[in-house]
Amino acid sequence: MCDTRNARCEEMRKTTAAFLAITVIVLAGIGGWLLIVALNNPKTPLDEITVAYSPFESGALFWIAEDRGYFRQNGLNLTLKKYDSGAEALSSVVNGEADITVGVTEYPLVWRAFQGTPVRAVGTIDKGDFIYIVARKDRIGNISDLKGKKIGTTVGTVAEFHLGRFLMLHGMSMRDITLVDVKTPEGWVNEVVDGNIDAMCTAQPYAREARNRLGDNALFWPAQSNQPLFALIISTDEWIDGNPDEVERFLKALVIAEEFAIEHPEEAKKIVQERLDLDPAYMDMVWSQNQFAVTLDQSLILAMEDEARWMIANNLTNATEVPDFRNYIYEEGLRAVRPGSVNIIG
Repeated sequence: MCDTRNARCEEMRKTTAAFLAITVIVLAGIGGWLLIVALNNPKTPLDEITVAYSPFESGALFWIAEDRGYFRQNGLNLTLKKYDSGAEALSSVVNGEADITVGVTEYPLVWRAFQGTPVRAVGTIDKGDFIYIVARKDRIGNISDLKGKKIGTTVGTVAEFHLGRFLMLHGMSMRDITLVDVKTPEGWVNEVVDGNIDAMCTAQPYAREARNRLGDNALFWPAQSNQPLFALIISTDEWIDGNPDEVERFLKALVIAEEFAIEHPEEAKKIVQERLDLDPAYMDMVWSQNQFAVTLDQSLILAMEDEARWMIANNLTNATEVPDFRNYIYEEGLRAVRPGSVNIIG
């Protein structure tokens, strides 16, 4: 046995004590690191959500949230399904092929309301101005020359409404033209460039591409007349009612993306530009034409009512009264995440 009065034993005791102290510190550090790893990589699996989308810059907040990992940070793992139009993306949700759709405009929701389809918008992520009419100058000299011409658009989308409204504001109606239903992004450009139709009403960036390819033979008119489009997040009543927590976390990820876009606009633009494979100059041009924000406000209701009246007037529905569109809005999710962003008059 060591005699503590011996200097050598005293030195050994101090060395042992120091070693034990260092060991405790190291183990504490490892334990803290493991705790951080556990918190950032929970064992609980992420909730799976299938998202239908169409590839337009109006979905910018969605692309930012996905690129930055905000959905995973909020416990969501997304499976993405691409569609050419918002109307097709909404149909996939109605048909059970996806849980939720992002970026669809309000017009297909108006259609669904007339049909009594149990769907609701849980938020708006953009208000934009990007529907244009591209016409062939060799066949059309001014707006009045659209009368009697073959004009393409995608029937059942908001472009159809804005074409009809544009004609009405210039003393014409849909009955004064030959309407051609063009379904694909390639068709939105090629049909007018190849001369199969005289003009095309479609969204950016396809309207710009058609104008560029026509060159000096292009006429180009804004079609919206200062009425913005709304890019919506929509799901079925059944999915919303069964997954209110997932709705809130989905919206929270988009709110964080909105904050990032405000604080880092150039990086946000780059994310969207690269995701959609857009020209940087085009991205700079259209960015200012959009108001990227997660909201639900009365202007959405007013726009839907305007579109519903237009559908009734043009005999696109058997209904004679405008639906109560408050029944097609789910406010609770966004109220829980950011109540100041909800302004629906009850």
